[in-house]
Amino acid sequence: MNAPDRYERFVVPEGTKKVSYERDTKIVNAASFTVEREDHTVGNILRMQLHRDPNVLFAGYKLPHPLQYKIIVRIHTTSQSSPTQAYTQAINDLDKELEYLKQAFETPTDHH
Repeated sequence: MNAPDRYERFVVPEGTKKVSYERDTKIVNAASFTVEREDHTVGNILRMQLHRDPNVLFAGYKLPHPLQYKIIVRIHTTSQSSPTQAYTQAINDLDKELEYLKQAFETPTDHH
């Protein structure tokens, strides 16, 4: 079987950055973020969160290849923001939302 070991899907290799940034040279306020060891789960939730930002004109992601465990997130913003700002805000907001969700599940209730 040619399939790589399962851990290769989620362990970022040593010397590889989890997230790398590449500015678009043709479009102002546009960039791509390569996120290592993630797939549709993170790509879709991140895209949806970015769409909540009124300064984001475009947000999308793709998986370059099924055996490359990474996603490429493209963001285009208005001049009021920047792709890095929008990406950071989306990640922070998701972090807060997921923490809230986690707390809700962990908090014991008196419902019988």
